[in-house]
Amino acid sequence: MAKRIFTSFAIEDVRTRDLFVGQARNERVPYELVDMSVKEPWSSEWKTRCRTKIKGCDGVIVLISKHLKNASGAIWEIKCAKEERIPILGVYMTGCNILDTPDELNGIKKVTWTWANIAEFVNGL
Repeated sequence: MAKRIFTSFAIEDVRTRDLFVGQARNERVPYELVDMSVKEPWSSEWKTRCRTKIKGCDGVIVLISKHLKNASGAIWEIKCAKEERIPILGVYMTGCNILDTPDELNGIKKVTWTWANIAEFVNGL
């Protein structure tokens, strides 16, 4: 059975997320990518549904970008995954580095965006 991976990202980076998902399909990776993109204001109902999705996943991949530090939804998703003890991997998007990483990812492994790095994380779950 394919592993389920929750993908967390800043909504401003939806095109990068789409590229990430598209490349995953092209690479035929053996896992399913899941997200809870917010298109409306935060609500407790959204948080409940999102927590349920995160709990149903084997791991979380956080796409680290210049926007992530200010992305309240993605920051909440990171905190939720930590609370639920779901393994997390930070993935640096092109042109990003440690300076773009929010404090919530301190102590979490972070890698550059290569399928080998992502496969290593997923295969270790």
